[in-house]
Formats: sequence, structure tokens, C-alpha cells
Amino acid sequence: MRHLTGRWRIVEMDLWDQDAIDLVAPGFIEFTPDGFGQLGFIAVGGDLDCRTTIRDGRPFVEFSWVGDDDGHEVSGRGWAAQDADGALSGHLYFHRGDDSGFRATPLTAAQEGRRR
Repeated sequence: MRHLTGRWRIVEMDLWDQDAIDLVAPGFIEFTPDGFGQLGFIAVGGDLDCRTTIRDGRPFVEFSWVGDDDGHEVSGRGWAAQDADGALSGHLYFHRGDDSGFRATPLTAAQEGRRR
């Protein structure tokens, strides 16, 4: 989990363009050392429950999530794997709804400062 721990900036999703991803705030996914995390994109915010492992020699995480989408309760699952270039590639699923691939890059200290 160490390589995945931290906040990642969602830079691409299959279903939505960057303007949509960043509608309310910059899109992100975050993994904490205690096996939890958060995500946020469009008007969706959620808490993660994560399980990590190594697949094909690279860090990999599977998670379930529960949260809010513009005032409506939502939940789902997903996964992410660290690519050779250090970015994340993964997929998010809404329970009984949309699903989308995503790509995320490590959030830099400068980006984190602008977020506050």
C-alpha cells in the first residue's frame, strides 16, 4: 500500500471530460495507510474501504465505496493499479449505474496547496 498511499489527481476518465471531473473541485482519489480513503469527482464524494496486494509485480488496490452524488446516496466498487510510469490506472463502478475507467497522477505539494 505504501506506493499507493496519498492523494492522486484524476486526470482522465472514460465517461467524463476534465471539466466535468473537476465540476465541484479537482477530481481525486486518496488511499490512507490504514486501508481507507476518499474519492471526489463531478458532484460525487465518497469514503473507501481498501484491500491491497501486488499483481504482476505492481501495487494493486480493490475497494468498495459509499458516498453522495449531489444529495443522493451512492455506492460502488473499484480497483486501481500502479503503472510502470508511476501513474494509476483503474476503474470505478456505481452500484446499479455507470462505470468508468480512470487515470490518476500523484498530487504534488503545489497542487495540494492550491486546493486549500
